[in-house]
Amino acid sequence: MAIPQPLPTDLFADLLVAVLSGHRPVHSMLRHTRGRAYDELAWLAERGPLRTRGARPVVRDIGYYEPRPGAIEAFARVGAGDRLRAMAFRLELGRDRRWRCTAVELGGPRPPRPEAD
Repeated sequence: MAIPQPLPTDLFADLLVAVLSGHRPVHSMLRHTRGRAYDELAWLAERGPLRTRGARPVVRDIGYYEPRPGAIEAFARVGAGDRLRAMAFRLELGRDRRWRCTAVELGGPRPPRPEAD
């Protein structure tokens, strides 16, 4: 019997929570992001939105939508103690068949957008 492989949404949700809670450095996501996602993640991580003094944040639930083949838009409910936060992220499959995060958002302030957008 084959062992089921975790979905890319599960893996990325855990990685993003680890970075946003300060348990992993932002630069650990360099090879897992593309485009503006790394800058968005660094901006969010600098503010420590999931840092807690008590329970370590964990992914409680994940949902996703596939708008086209090779793209996944996902949301995760992240819990830490009695607090619950929402996180959204987009994954895209590269030519090398690796998934990369291309956008990440967490409720609250958003990073400023460059003028060229």
